[in-house]
Amino acid sequence: MTGTGERPLRVAVIGGGPGGLYAAALLKRLDPAREVTVWERNAPDDTFGFGVVLSDETLGGIEHADPVVYAALKDEFVRWDDIDIVHRGVRHTSGGHGFAALGRRRLLGILHERCRSLGVDLRFRTEAPYPAWLSEAYDLVIAADGVHSGTREAYAEVFRPSIEEHRCRYIWLAADFPFDAFRFEIAETEHGVMQLHGYPYARPSPDHHPSTRPCGPQSQFGASTVIVEMREEVWHAAGFAELDTDETIERCAKIFADALRGRPLRSNNSAWTTFRTVVTEHWSHGNLVLLGDAAHTAHFSIGSGTKLAVEDALALVACLEEHPSLPEALAAYEEERRPVVASTQRAARASLEWFENLRLYLDQPPRQFAFNLLTRSRRVTHDNLRLRDPRFTEAVEREFGCPPGTPPMFTPFRLRGLTLRNRVVVSPMDMYSAVDGVPGDFHLVHLGARALGGAGLVMTEMVCVSPEGRITPGCAGLYTGRQAEAWRRVTDFVHSQAPGTAIGVQLGHSGRKGSTKLMWEGMDEPLEEGDWPLVAASPIPYKPGGQTPRELSRAQLTDIREQFASAAVRAARAGFDLLELHCAHGYLLSGFLSPLTNHRTDAYGGSLAGRLRFPLEVFDAVRAVWPGERPMTVRISATDWAEGGTTAEEAVEIARAFAAHGADAIDVSTGQVVAEEKPAFGRSYQTPYADRIRHETGIPVIAVGAISSWDDVNSLILAGRTDLCALARPHLYDPHWTLHAAAEQGYGGQGAVWPAPYRAGSRRPNTGRTDAPRPRLTLGS
Repeated sequence: MTGTGERPLRVAVIGGGPGGLYAAALLKRLDPAREVTVWERNAPDDTFGFGVVLSDETLGGIEHADPVVYAALKDEFVRWDDIDIVHRGVRHTSGGHGFAALGRRRLLGILHERCRSLGVDLRFRTEAPYPAWLSEAYDLVIAADGVHSGTREAYAEVFRPSIEEHRCRYIWLAADFPFDAFRFEIAETEHGVMQLHGYPYARPSPDHHPSTRPCGPQSQFGASTVIVEMREEVWHAAGFAELDTDETIERCAKIFADALRGRPLRSNNSAWTTFRTVVTEHWSHGNLVLLGDAAHTAHFSIGSGTKLAVEDALALVACLEEHPSLPEALAAYEEERRPVVASTQRAARASLEWFENLRLYLDQPPRQFAFNLLTRSRRVTHDNLRLRDPRFTEAVEREFGCPPGTPPMFTPFRLRGLTLRNRVVVSPMDMYSAVDGVPGDFHLVHLGARALGGAGLVMTEMVCVSPEGRITPGCAGLYTGRQAEAWRRVTDFVHSQAPGTAIGVQLGHSGRKGSTKLMWEGMDEPLEEGDWPLVAASPIPYKPGGQTPRELSRAQLTDIREQFASAAVRAARAGFDLLELHCAHGYLLSGFLSPLTNHRTDAYGGSLAGRLRFPLEVFDAVRAVWPGERPMTVRISATDWAEGGTTAEEAVEIARAFAAHGADAIDVSTGQVVAEEKPAFGRSYQTPYADRIRHETGIPVIAVGAISSWDDVNSLILAGRTDLCALARPHLYDPHWTLHAAAEQGYGGQGAVWPAPYRAGSRRPNTGRTDAPRPRLTLGS
């Protein structure tokens, strides 16, 4: 498949953007005998937008693959290190970030020149033939025809695209002077919040004169990209829908006059648009392959569109060289790029949602607001920001209240009469290892080890309030005195051997998800023998073929409420420091909250107020018997990840209702309510729900869900997105996760005290050397 035989490989490229052009140039460079043809419907100088930002990582790949293109780009780049964040008249600057940008028109010009010099056939002002014809006539067809890809739509049943429009309108404009930094500016107008994203992409020409007025697409004064963005409802309220382009430009220039130094803005076929996230299930079909925005998009706020397209081109060409057949090469290309793209899209979604919800953060302290913005996508974290700009990060930490040398995660936090020495929580994890509901030696060792490991709060698994409320026969309970005595053995150990660590109990009832096998025997699979009848808000089985629960009567609701209260009394006597009511993951109380599992027509169903009624009654009954100085938290599923389920807005109202009844914090999880859920997994993927609840209600929150590093914990705490972080799997991997996090950060204060017998291990051991990976594609000069 090298194209060096009697019939060289013929390649068709649909779309003359950076990704398509770069792929064409690389393919032709690798084999001059190839026929490579690019179809572009627009003229060579036609382009939309202004500047393009590329990362050092992407530039490194270009340098190794084609030094000629890299050298041309290098001569054009504007480089800068600072990010300016302007909010309520205050500017905060963070340095050390390292950006490189150039004009999109100049980028295309460089790629045009490179393609022509290599012999690529560039056909401008020409619509590409129909993809089916190209697939017959060419050996390989690269569809780089953008976000509105006709190729993708022609084979939609194969590529299976998913396209989501978001909540903000934005417009690409330009200013004829270079910003000093990447600039974010927030404008609070009478119509709502608007934001400016700006960055330089052209230097002033060396012979410019101050009296000369700017002219042309790239002024001799230099130039900057200016993106103005706002939520759809703000856009309508401000009247932009009724303005033409000139009026829009003039209005935007007035709103952001300070950032623009009173100068005008200009357009380049600019129009208001809504960002569309494109995800495709498959990237190739026969000899046709998608590249760049045709396959995937990522929001401009992390500067990723051109970067992804260029990196796609590099990977595609490398895979074509490395694999003996086209099907293998295209499969390898997708296998390599898909996880990278998925990670970028998760970061981009976090960023765009942050800007969509910008109003939530306006009242944060100025430096915390700036830190929150900088870390919004989770690509920039507390640790690497501390390396980039230690002065800025230390100022944020001081404003937050961190003592000198104390990472945010090791600052104390108070809930009612309980002060936690740090912000780390060992999340509840079902162990399925009890006998008749009685916790044994396993629980003592399991929870005791994690208490010795330094976390501020260690939580039990869901402890069931009745035999019928168990998930499996191995679930622990608090419905007998014997069980309470066994739990007292655990709490005594924690309090005596790990002083300063709190231990909490999570009370729950399985509802329709009970009477199942142990997890490792078949998760959520019904018992083959020894099962028990299930009860729930409504008679809906959790899985097809599973047991149908009985709908609870009023009398049964009273009985279960009393079971929770009795278990809480035993929990208090057993010495637990905190009690959490489990209203998440589709168990009994969660089943009342979700409209997907609560179809009742009485006072305990229907509206959100009705669905909340029984969980609140249970909460009130537990709070009435739980000692007043000890805190209570509530775990909720903030979304069901299924159509028609609990919405993010309802989750806020659910949290607000529990807070009004005396909850001290909300433990914000998601999903596991219905079997047909489709969660959007990813790093810290549930945190935005906790963030929203915290900022809309003011109640403290516990964030949970794929938080795996101490850097993430520090970042989330310092940005104000959560108050506590609960980690599960990391504590299964390493019971001493918190102490190790302290050692790795060089922290030895009161937030992470090593038990005396373990102090000799408080220094991080030396590790072996690891070498950096070689460049992805090296072709020489």
